[in-house]
Amino acid sequence: MNGFELYNTTRLVFGEGKVNQLGELTKPFGQRVLLVYGGGSIKKSGLYDQVKQQLSLIGAIVQELSGIEPNPRLTTVNEGIRICREKDIQFILAVGGGSVIDAAKAIAAGALYDGDVWDFTIRKATITQALPIGTILTLAATGSEMNGGSVITNLETKQKRTMGSKLLYPKFSIVDPTLTFTVPVNQTVNGIIDIMSHVFEQYFSQTPSTPIQDRFAEGILLTVIENGEKAIANGNDYDSRANLLLSGTYAMNGILPIGVTADWATHVIEHEVSAIYDIPHGEGLSIFFPNWMKFVYKERIDKFVQFATRVWNVSPEGKTDDEIALEGIEATRSYFKRIGSPITLQEVGINDEHFERMADEATQFGDIGNFKKLSKEDVLSILKASL
Repeated sequence: MNGFELYNTTRLVFGEGKVNQLGELTKPFGQRVLLVYGGGSIKKSGLYDQVKQQLSLIGAIVQELSGIEPNPRLTTVNEGIRICREKDIQFILAVGGGSVIDAAKAIAAGALYDGDVWDFTIRKATITQALPIGTILTLAATGSEMNGGSVITNLETKQKRTMGSKLLYPKFSIVDPTLTFTVPVNQTVNGIIDIMSHVFEQYFSQTPSTPIQDRFAEGILLTVIENGEKAIANGNDYDSRANLLLSGTYAMNGILPIGVTADWATHVIEHEVSAIYDIPHGEGLSIFFPNWMKFVYKERIDKFVQFATRVWNVSPEGKTDDEIALEGIEATRSYFKRIGSPITLQEVGINDEHFERMADEATQFGDIGNFKKLSKEDVLSILKASL
């Protein structure tokens, strides 16, 4: 196990009816608030009215930025930055899923920066200050409600990039499982894939002697597998929704990677694809992860045998390690397919037209990943296997 520091300052407020604490949670950060959200779902569900009522209790002066895209755009972020500067915004409230929260984080960083906020994604600048943000989560997926990371898409350059800082941790996050009851099935499925993929990135590590981290990761995976299908079958099942939400938070709040060297190559590859084709992040991950697994499993076959036997209950009797590992990988692919996620690029209308560019962009700073370092040619191999 590696040495580590664990840092998380987000106040997590979890449970039914917790939106009623929004006013008191927001009050310490100022009255000039930018409310950031996506489409019209929060208005149809009544959440928008709840939020406005809570903010009115503290006399908040509210500006709004709606229409945040599933892969949040740089142009939308820049509009939010403009509003923050013109209206002297003191606090940003994100109401929605990971994309809305990611946009809010980028706005928070860009509002107090003299240059282009895209500078933070291309390693041209470091975030040194940011407006405080709070969140109300409506979708189990990214874990952005309890970390300092953000992913933004630049449509002009067809690039999808990340930024991150301790300064971008939300001050508080309200997580009420009932707010996810109306989430469409396809978004629930994409969230399940995203949560599992986050765990994979941190679980498949070359770091030895990490039994606590392994068991925690496996526990999250088993919880998601068990509760995911329940939530798909019955969207109003409070317990399954609650377990998915907490799994998503734990998968990306800094707990899993303590003491281990994580990978993240599959996310890098997926970002290049969704930057060009704008497919949902979860769909891309469901296509690429089993193929990444098949490409790298021999680098540490014992970990894949452990994964197959502990998570998918693969029987090792009479089988070689190769057979056990591959059975676990195929069980992963089968689960993704069973819950309705695509497992090939062809299913989402993508061919090999831009593979060279994707591989170039993915490896622009050098080989990617840590479980196995992937070169441009390796990335191309995984892309081709995903067709």
